[in-house]
Amino acid sequence: MHYISTRGHNANQTFSQILLGGLAADGGLYLPSKYPKITPAQLDAWRGLSYADLAFEVLSLYCDDIPKEDLKALVQKTYTAQVYCNGRADDRAEDITPIHWLGDEQGTRLGLLSLSNGPTLAFKDMAMQLLGNLFEYTLNKQGQELNILGATSGDTGSAAEYAMRGKKGVRVFMLSPNGKMSPFQVAQMYSLQDENIYNIAIDGVFDDAQDIVKGVSNDHAYKARHKIGTVNSINWARVVAQVVYYFQGYLLATKTSHEKVSFCVPSGNFGNVCAGHIARMMGLPIEKLVVATNENDVLDEFFKTGIYRARKSAETFHTTSPSMDISKASNFERFVYDLVGQDAARTAQMFKDVETKGGFDLSNDPAYKDIAKYGFVSGKSTHANRLDTIRDIHAKYSVLIDTHTADGVKVARENLQKDIPMLVLETALPIKFAETIEEAIGRAPDRPASFVGIEDKPQRVTVMPADLNQVKDFVAKHTGL
Repeated sequence: MHYISTRGHNANQTFSQILLGGLAADGGLYLPSKYPKITPAQLDAWRGLSYADLAFEVLSLYCDDIPKEDLKALVQKTYTAQVYCNGRADDRAEDITPIHWLGDEQGTRLGLLSLSNGPTLAFKDMAMQLLGNLFEYTLNKQGQELNILGATSGDTGSAAEYAMRGKKGVRVFMLSPNGKMSPFQVAQMYSLQDENIYNIAIDGVFDDAQDIVKGVSNDHAYKARHKIGTVNSINWARVVAQVVYYFQGYLLATKTSHEKVSFCVPSGNFGNVCAGHIARMMGLPIEKLVVATNENDVLDEFFKTGIYRARKSAETFHTTSPSMDISKASNFERFVYDLVGQDAARTAQMFKDVETKGGFDLSNDPAYKDIAKYGFVSGKSTHANRLDTIRDIHAKYSVLIDTHTADGVKVARENLQKDIPMLVLETALPIKFAETIEEAIGRAPDRPASFVGIEDKPQRVTVMPADLNQVKDFVAKHTGL
């Protein structure tokens, strides 16, 4: 399997070669030169596999330059019940991502794909724990070091830091928007005292932090000199690791490969739902991929109109589902590349237009007219919708969900089809957004014992302006390179 850029640079690189980087040399995102196809017989043969064994089967299609015995050892080390045991007591830990069926609605089953039982109680752990082990393995093989520069709107940062803490040869520099995450999210990140973890709070929004990461990635001399890598979902390994749980969810929800399942995905940066798109392109029988946004509805606007209009920082709302407070969906480029027939030159021009003109318009384009074949639909949820959904699910099913998952449930209910199960991808456990949960139901959510008192722990963080050069100077000072 070889990888190319969405903007035309035919890098022809292997998985291991792109693992430690981020953006391609031309500023595009890496994708495989072709998507491997899964037959119905192959899919049925995977029924009953453990999550680790399923991950091996899926990932081996994309990571064929890693010896099979090494890849198997890495996934077996990553996906264990011991690692994914922070969730609810009634979860089947050995399934890693069990389905929590809520009930029958509008003639079909509505369920949650439980993705938040990892160390930081968010779905990002599903990919990040593997990424940490892949990084350590690859760096050890190559005798190298890596300085990870990332941006987070809430959960990516803590998942990356918990996955990389103590890893040999790895430092993490994580940018986050100052004052725009929940207190629990802040405490998870800033309370870490590990010497290889550096938190930088940017005076701005997530998109400002993400722009800095891209700015560093596009400075090829600096990136090489300081050995910069990324863990954001612009990193292909993050996305492909998430493909696995779509297969797991489908196999748990069906009895034969002739059935279809729909997935609803709370989405800001388009990485999570992009993994669903890839699974569908591989042949997984997905009926609908439902994109659920919050008030920052750039993706909902595109799927409804064909117009992609990235918002400026001042136009980005600070909401009660803060991990989705994103108005430039970095991973969207991977889907657009497929949408326009994998025309790299056209993709490059459109995303240059995003930077210079603020977006692009495909509303009258034949590619957009044919978008239904990819299964995408979308919807939007607001703070009031969030509260209503949290209350309703709690009252009807005695299940407590977080704010982002509530956005997903609200939009999923608008797109149900008779006899086609709908799985909402759970985003995080409710404790990460306790203030809004308390506003909804009048009490705080339960907290895993390992996180009792986390907000009271000493915090390590450096606050600075959203300035590319200041971040570069900080990284250079602390790497000594």
